[in-house]
Amino acid sequence: MTEGTISAVDTEAEAGPGTEGTVARLEQEGDIAADYLEGLLDIADLDGDIDMDVEGDRALVSIVGEGSDRSLQRLVGHDGEVLEALQELTRLAVHRETGERSRLMLDIAGFRARKRSELATLGAEAAERVKSSGEQEKLRPMTPFERKVVHDAVAAAGLRSESEGEEPERCVVVLPR
Repeated sequence: MTEGTISAVDTEAEAGPGTEGTVARLEQEGDIAADYLEGLLDIADLDGDIDMDVEGDRALVSIVGEGSDRSLQRLVGHDGEVLEALQELTRLAVHRETGERSRLMLDIAGFRARKRSELATLGAEAAERVKSSGEQEKLRPMTPFERKVVHDAVAAAGLRSESEGEEPERCVVVLPR
């Protein structure tokens, strides 16, 4: 029903010494997550392949469907709510096996990748508006993942940003120089 593929590149020159142990640990997290998610797909009687990669200091695990398989959309839910819950459950499964907190990132049917692109655009556009107006701009409330992507986009545009408020109403404020 599912097959796992692992592709992690040891970028010791990029990340510095000690990377081999880190990559091995993240690959182990990905393997544990893949086993957990395969079981979930079996229980839900859903078809999907599991891909694992390592990016920076976190394991990235993706469930991809074949063609335009809409059945995986049930695992994404409205605006990624089910995906967020599954990510937390998968992190808990990894924690149970390793005894260490995981920062694993889960994507299903490319939802998070599309969301990342949209948010990077949102952050860059907000930064341009703030540069033009000289006034700070407060964006809509976002999840921690969404805020991180926007903060990165704002920093890439040469401005600062900060988060304010309390969950679930926490939002990014883009600041002029």
